[in-house]
Amino acid sequence: MQLQATITEIRDRLNSTFAKQDEWFDKPAELRAFRPQHGGWTIDEVLEHIGLTNHYLLILITKATRKALLNAADADLQAELSSHVFQRDKLTEIGQHKSFAWVRPEHMEPTGAKPLPEVRAQLQDQLGQCLNSLNQLKNGEGVLYKTTMSVNELGKINVYEYLYFLAQHGQRHLTQMAKNEAEFAARPR
Repeated sequence: MQLQATITEIRDRLNSTFAKQDEWFDKPAELRAFRPQHGGWTIDEVLEHIGLTNHYLLILITKATRKALLNAADADLQAELSSHVFQRDKLTEIGQHKSFAWVRPEHMEPTGAKPLPEVRAQLQDQLGQCLNSLNQLKNGEGVLYKTTMSVNELGKINVYEYLYFLAQHGQRHLTQMAKNEAEFAARPR
């Protein structure tokens, strides 16, 4: 069944992305505090930004999960599933660092106010929230509610696509942190 394969793919992507993000917390403090020459964020700031962005995305995802489950009572789920097309290509672009211009809202900018252990705990909790939503929507109900996503002109996306978006956003920043690490390693000493 294609839906179950998609749900498995989303679950795997979430687990993999969050596990790779968590590894960055164990890197040396000097590396995590390094600011790239072009003036981008430090790794610590990137991690904080991921947590902030996830926070706002999860507000939408949690609300959409509830609405999708409510819609299941009156919907023809099989008909919806038969016409559903997962926007994998457009969503995959979200995970590619600098693949398109992305203007983030000010409330998703890192401030450095949250201690790193709290950011780490927040990300771990957020993975649990994502997996909880996915588990609640195990029969395809996630296609029954859509919300507009303006990033990369995605338009209306369903709950599964929002969860995949969240994982791809994290993937985008994994690439950014790897670039910081490479620049840090190549710097003159």
